[in-house]
Amino acid sequence: MDFVKKIGPGLLLCLVLSIPCWWLGRMFPVIGGPVFAILAGMVVSMCLRSRVRYQPGIAFTSKKILQYAVILLGFGLNLSEIAKVGAKSLPIICTTITMSLVIAFVLHKRLSIPDNISVLVGVGSSICGGSAIAATAPVIGADDEEIVQSISVIFLFNILAALLFPTLGGLLGMSNEGFGLFAGTAINDTSSVTAAASTWDTLHGTNGAVLGYATIVKLTRTLAIIPITLALAFWRTWKVKRGGNTSNGSFDLKKIFPFFILFFVLASIITTVSTMAGVSAEFFQPFKELSKFFIILAMAAIGLNTDLIKLVKTGGKPIFMGVCCWVGITAASLIMQHMMGLL
Repeated sequence: MDFVKKIGPGLLLCLVLSIPCWWLGRMFPVIGGPVFAILAGMVVSMCLRSRVRYQPGIAFTSKKILQYAVILLGFGLNLSEIAKVGAKSLPIICTTITMSLVIAFVLHKRLSIPDNISVLVGVGSSICGGSAIAATAPVIGADDEEIVQSISVIFLFNILAALLFPTLGGLLGMSNEGFGLFAGTAINDTSSVTAAASTWDTLHGTNGAVLGYATIVKLTRTLAIIPITLALAFWRTWKVKRGGNTSNGSFDLKKIFPFFILFFVLASIITTVSTMAGVSAEFFQPFKELSKFFIILAMAAIGLNTDLIKLVKTGGKPIFMGVCCWVGITAASLIMQHMMGLL
């Protein structure tokens, strides 16, 4: 009961902010509910006279609710469907992910961009935007301002991709399958993949075929969350051990290892096995929607913890990194498709 009293005010504040943001996100999917929630949180934060009462609930929402959102995301992954498309898209996906991470690493070294922001922009650009950032942030110990900066960068290029890629695909003379692969491997957020593929379907009269294909390719990319977060967890473990940041010579793996990722995998397996046994995919739709809402809820909390003035002052280098990752991924996807004869 004391725990509920402690987190209640902050959690309720986040909930009040997230409901209209969820509705706005459905009306404007290219922008998305998480971005609306971050903006709402930052605006309300400037109006709060005292944060003491709300802070425990805000902290709980930005950390724990975010992890629950990632776990529920697993119910949107049918591994058997992904396996059918994965063989063709996997080389392109591996190339684009590698390209983004290498660019982020080089710019991190050259421009002295902070470690966590570099990781989040690189991972968010290469895998699945906000969901990848949500999964990675707890693993590397990113703070709320770092999360907001990264998601803001991803959001900017989500919109550009959704607006420009259908036209670019038409100019390049892409086939329907080629554009589905392009959208699924080169656009970083599911909502923008959906928007771009839907536009292509409308322009070319393909009756939703490209949308379905691009979505499966995008979900295949989402699976990269698993090895990436585990690798980052072991990297962080190694850094802590090397730095000697242990207590009385002992090291608590539970504080660093992303156990919530294991539940994400379990959710994916449950979905796959259940679907193969005849359970309708619609059965898992509420879990997927709840995952989306939890991300919006967490982003409202993160917005409440963000200093807008500081964010604007320090945003130049992350945006430049985002530009370079976005261009690199786009080029890598097109080159790989050309080499594989899929354009």
